[in-house]
This record gives sequence, structure tokens and C-alpha cells, in this order.
Amino acid sequence: MTATDPAMTALAHGWSALSLLHARIENRVERALQSEHRLSAREYSLLDVLSRQHDGEGGHLQMRQVADSVVLSQSATTRLVTRLEERGLLGRYLCPTDRRGIYTDVTEEGARLLEQARPTHNTALREALDQAATEPALAPLVQAVEQLQGDVQPA
Repeated sequence: MTATDPAMTALAHGWSALSLLHARIENRVERALQSEHRLSAREYSLLDVLSRQHDGEGGHLQMRQVADSVVLSQSATTRLVTRLEERGLLGRYLCPTDRRGIYTDVTEEGARLLEQARPTHNTALREALDQAATEPALAPLVQAVEQLQGDVQPA
């Protein structure tokens, strides 16, 4: 297969469409969350991921797992956690069984903000998908997104 091969061209067009859909969704969600809740899409994602932790075995995520979940580097995730901690939305504490481990949890204030922001996020997401569904190049991708079930776990 070469770069001028029709299959590669189709693949490149598909990737371009997927990138366009992602950008449109992220931009719409970002604008809505910022204007309504002073929260970025990444901050929302981080709060959402951390809010689903539990105290059972494997219930708390390591920073690497959190970074994978919010699609950021570990250092960028640490900076994001620090910013949200300074805003009182997250708290850190030592792992009770391994003093080297540090857990990050959503505070009550963070949980309240997340619950207030969730409808805004979901509405913006729905609107972005509905708009994209009217475009022939993006409609199949919207259908694929709508058919996904359950959580997609990062590799």
C-alpha cells in the first residue's frame, strides 16, 4: 500500500472526518461548560472519571490510569489535579495500605459542580452530534458513536 493508494486515501479521509467530529464536539462542550460552570471539558472529564472511583479492590485509579482516561500526559494530569485541588474540587490523601500511594477524590463541592454541569455537558454533546448527523461525511460516525454501549477503557 502506498500513500497514493485509494485505500490509504479513503483511510485518510475517514481519519479527517473523525478528527473533525471530535473537534466540533469538544468545542461545543467546552463553550457550554465554560459559560455555564467555569469548567473546561478536561476538568469535567477528570471530575467525571474520579467520581466513578470506589473503595473496593481496584477502585482507586493510579495517576497513570487517570491520565489515560482523560487523554493527557501524566504531568498535564498532575497539573490539572492541582488546579482543581486549589479550587476545592478535589482532595488528595495517602493510600491507607501503601504510604507511597496518593489517591485523589472528588470533594463534596466537586461532586455538586459535576452534577450541575452534567446536564450542560450532555445537552452540548447531543446538540453537537445532532448537528454533525446532518452532514453526510459525519453522519456514519455519529451513528457509530450512538451505538457504542458501556465504558470504553483506555489501553
